[in-house]
Order: sequence, then C-alpha cells, then structure tokens
Amino acid sequence: MKNKEKIKSQIGENLKIQRLKHGFSQESLADKAGVTLHTISKIEAGATSDPRVLTLEKLVKALNIKIDDLLK
Repeated sequence: MKNKEKIKSQIGENLKIQRLKHGFSQESLADKAGVTLHTISKIEAGATSDPRVLTLEKLVKALNIKIDDLLK
C-alpha cells in the first residue's frame, strides 16, 4: 500500500473509531460538524483523495479530540 493511501485509510479508521467512541452516527456527526454525510462516509472508507484540513478541523472540533487522534 502506498504511503498516501495508508494515511487516508488510517484517518478513516481513526475517524470511525472516535465517532463510535463518542456515540455518533455518521449522520449526527455530519450535522454537528457542518459537513455532509457523504463526506464522512468517504473519509471513513478511505475513498477521498485528500481530506481537506478544514473538514478535518470541523470533525475534530465536533468530536472534541485532537487532530493527532486521527493521524496516529
């Protein structure tokens, strides 16, 4: 797996873990973060080519976590 693909997959996996840990559905997290359900779904599936920093910031804020929690 290429490094960029691995990072995308890791962000998606970590987002899903954090989302479930905090009791959110994809839809409820999308509403709270101000992003679309489609965006959350694509990030979690590793299907987005490069999640925008602004999008990740919105998700981190909604989950009350640090960006490192998505990147580790």
